[in-house]
Amino acid sequence: MGGVAAIAKSAGHRVTGSDRNMYPPMSTQLQALGVEVIQGYYARQLEERPDIVVVGNALSRGVPAVEAMLDLGLAYTSGPEWLAEHVLRGRHVLAVAGTHGKTTTTSMLAWILEYAGLAPGFLIGGVPANFGATARLGEPPFFVIEADEYDTAFFDKRAKFVHYRPRTAVLNNLEYDHADIYPDVDAIKRQFNQLLRTVPAAGRVIVNARDENIAATLGMGCWTPRESFGTAESGADWVADVDPGSACGRFEVRANGRTAGRVEWPLFGEHNVMNALAAIAAAHHAGVDPERAVRALAEFRGVKRRMEVRGSAAGVTVYDDFAHHPTAIATSLAGLRARVGRGRIVAVVEPRSATMRLGVHRERLARALAPADESWFFSPPELGWDLPGAVSELGRKAHFADSVDALAAELADEARAGDHVLIMSNGGFGGLHDKLLLALRARAAP
Repeated sequence: MGGVAAIAKSAGHRVTGSDRNMYPPMSTQLQALGVEVIQGYYARQLEERPDIVVVGNALSRGVPAVEAMLDLGLAYTSGPEWLAEHVLRGRHVLAVAGTHGKTTTTSMLAWILEYAGLAPGFLIGGVPANFGATARLGEPPFFVIEADEYDTAFFDKRAKFVHYRPRTAVLNNLEYDHADIYPDVDAIKRQFNQLLRTVPAAGRVIVNARDENIAATLGMGCWTPRESFGTAESGADWVADVDPGSACGRFEVRANGRTAGRVEWPLFGEHNVMNALAAIAAAHHAGVDPERAVRALAEFRGVKRRMEVRGSAAGVTVYDDFAHHPTAIATSLAGLRARVGRGRIVAVVEPRSATMRLGVHRERLARALAPADESWFFSPPELGWDLPGAVSELGRKAHFADSVDALAAELADEARAGDHVLIMSNGGFGGLHDKLLLALRARAAP
């Protein structure tokens, strides 16, 4: 929603909005843009009778601002619908969908088009370092968008991405998530198939060759030419040969058997190699030569909150990562392990997402954290399920705290020089990163 506000502002509209407990980087971005943000959702916010109210999917009936909007008879819409009507119509939309990797792949794709001189518009659920912003109106015809399967609004329970009508669609992967919205993975497959139904026959669908749920979704109907990406043994159209011992920091890209070039970059982990292949393939459909795309990725600087180094103190490196699903947690840890070798990894998890809070994947959590040397959990009293019991197989490697301040203090006491502390949450985690770094610096002070 912050990105939608930024685009509306750059399109010349006066934009105000409300939210609760905003945190950087979005809060600082909106402030810099001159977008007035009001804390909370109160009826009096609508006394000026705006021309249109764009309603985010965090709001529901019973919220005072929503009830006032309906009582006053104000015009209202959802973020995805506003984008479709006022921004995306008539543009070549490149949409990146999937349970994992959407933000990074979308950022890579936008950067490749930018590097090629195409000045795309974009809307991304994170801050790509190459742009320093989550959204941009850009120049026609291209618009790159992170295509989320979460529901649209309280009055529109379809997935957000069905509004985007892409000409190029990337399907990175598909797993069960959003347990507050979908009863099972089959329900999510049906939504992904709805997305496929909107891609024209003149378009292109880029799919993960190794994902069985994607294959099942395609089997429900696909009317668009498709290309696949994966490892060499997958038989995909776009493949990568990774240099051994490089932690996936160096790899060769091949398209239908033809070498497109080598990527050398600061990112690591096989998941980022797959993200890169998807972005290169999608950019190719937009007219960018694979060789140029490879050169662009050599200058890709990553995304905030995706294995972002937040700082070092007392010899301890603190990372911030958005992982909040067992698969994403395992993937992030595997990538970090490949980078740091035998260095000690301390994983820190906040069970914040709706799926985590419901305990849907609790049986997988311990296995996902196996690569870490120690695992710490924020375990608030209101969680509602037995977190220590769910990860009991971790034994003495598992530690728990019921407040962020206690967690920061205990982590600072236990951390050793040379440790890599990976903090994983889909929220601000109560400022844990800065609190931990502050405590570590205090410990190191003479």
